[in-house]
Amino acid sequence: MHHVQKKIDDDQPTNTQSKLVADYPSDVIHDWNEVFLRIERYAEGYRPGPAPTALAYIGLACYESVISGMPDYKSLDGNWQGFNVPKADPAKEYCWPLAINAAYEFMIRKYFEKEASEEHVNLITTTARFFNNQYKDQVSTEVYDRSINRGREVAEAVWAFAVSDKVAYNHYLDPFQGYDWRKAFKKEGDWIATFPGPGEGAGGVWGNARVFSITPEQKLCIKPIPYSNEKTSQLYAQALEVYSKNTPTLSYEDEWIAEFWSDDLTDLTFSPGVRYLAIGDQILKNDKRALDIAVLMNAYLGIAISDAGVAAWYSKYYYNVERPETYIQREIDPTWKPSLDNPLTGETGITPSFPAFPSGHATFHSASAEVFGYLFGYNYSFTDLCHKDRTEFSGAPRTFSSFNEAMNECAWSRLLLGVHYRMDGEASIKLGTEIGRAVERLPWKK
Repeated sequence: MHHVQKKIDDDQPTNTQSKLVADYPSDVIHDWNEVFLRIERYAEGYRPGPAPTALAYIGLACYESVISGMPDYKSLDGNWQGFNVPKADPAKEYCWPLAINAAYEFMIRKYFEKEASEEHVNLITTTARFFNNQYKDQVSTEVYDRSINRGREVAEAVWAFAVSDKVAYNHYLDPFQGYDWRKAFKKEGDWIATFPGPGEGAGGVWGNARVFSITPEQKLCIKPIPYSNEKTSQLYAQALEVYSKNTPTLSYEDEWIAEFWSDDLTDLTFSPGVRYLAIGDQILKNDKRALDIAVLMNAYLGIAISDAGVAAWYSKYYYNVERPETYIQREIDPTWKPSLDNPLTGETGITPSFPAFPSGHATFHSASAEVFGYLFGYNYSFTDLCHKDRTEFSGAPRTFSSFNEAMNECAWSRLLLGVHYRMDGEASIKLGTEIGRAVERLPWKK
């Protein structure tokens, strides 16, 4: 078990001579993560899979650009076919926050600049300028230029690797590409599109995108309960559980839990896959974590949620299980609706537009919870303030004794919302936890 506990004191001077990433505060990663979350919230087509995968490559670019200043860790150069990154000059001095600043700026522009609003493009520019100015007077012009060039050259190499994944690259432009649910529908219980919604299956080919920590065989989760409409069957009992929780309405506590973890809707919040980036930023700030911890957090988390998205969507379209809404309206109550509403559009009774099993939310969250437990401690308690000031939905902070407690609540929230069966969450927790552990087994350490 690897618990990273180092903190930065408010009055600790920055020591550029040491060339250690751990000697700097984590604010450059924290602030860039906040930029990512602000832009991603409004990014059409980036959920469910492209945003987590973007974070994987951003995390790798930042990690690789400063690896020479992290003596216990090593480059992942060559770990995946086509992944080749230039090495830093060990005889030269670098300012690692400047390298990270350049790498993050390069990558976030590549991912979002074409679609971002003018406000968001300006945010990228001003964030990059802020950190360049912050460190410019602390180093020589030579070190300043070398550090920025280091971040940029690594980011260029990582971007070339990202572009080589033909499934993931530019997938956001058409999230419904390459899949026709009508042709895939073979029998009762297979997934059909629900409304309101686009009428097509999102991420139908996403399961073929690159994975970093797992084998192709590990993308497939355990089997779902077999389809049956018999009132004595397990599936009917699970559908009845969803129905009873949402009928006639949710309790106050259940509505709070359901809405707190939702993150389903573009423009309303960031997406579910990157929720733990927001949680991680709270940890970095509250605990005054050092820069090396922040670099590891982004790298581990990015790979974990990227692989979680690929595996969950591979499994979703492999098993092709219909949503509770479809089953309940056919077998129990034709007037029933799930509890997911969009306060921005007024749409009610929404179900996400892809198969039910397993849960994407729970797979993302369980992979995230595992790597966060590994990095920060499995008994780390925290209060999630992600949505504390929101008025459109129940976003009041909730407190957890561990990341696993939060993960389990998130999985349960999807049943309360009426968009998943119990089995969806249970399978996802197993799948996501295994992915998180696979990330931890990558050859990070010397």
